[in-house]
Amino acid sequence: MALTKTINIDGVETKFRASAAIPRIYRIKFGRDIYKDLRQLEKSVGENDPENSNLDMFSLEMFEDLAWVMAKHADPTIPDTPDEWLEQFNTFSIYQVLPQLIDLWGLNTQTQVESKKNFRKVAGR
Repeated sequence: MALTKTINIDGVETKFRASAAIPRIYRIKFGRDIYKDLRQLEKSVGENDPENSNLDMFSLEMFEDLAWVMAKHADPTIPDTPDEWLEQFNTFSIYQVLPQLIDLWGLNTQTQVESKKNFRKVAGR
């Protein structure tokens, strides 16, 4: 089951979608593991404090790629590259958007685990 969330980015209401397809899409498009990248982003951002974060250029690129994949998954009409998609925004804070994307991903993962548990109960396993 996919979950969708609308996040206001620089005054633009932007839909994001999390589903089981996201890790595959991310891996095919960028050649990286979304789970490892999310862990690294969480560590880099720290406590959501810009003064004490360890964000480097690669972390920012991971965030942009992750956000684009989830946005493209929610709305196939958005541009076909992260660069083109980001052109619609002025500068915005990763510290406001990333936690919401991580929450959305966490809710999606939690829903998938609960579905597997319910399937086992119904199937008599």
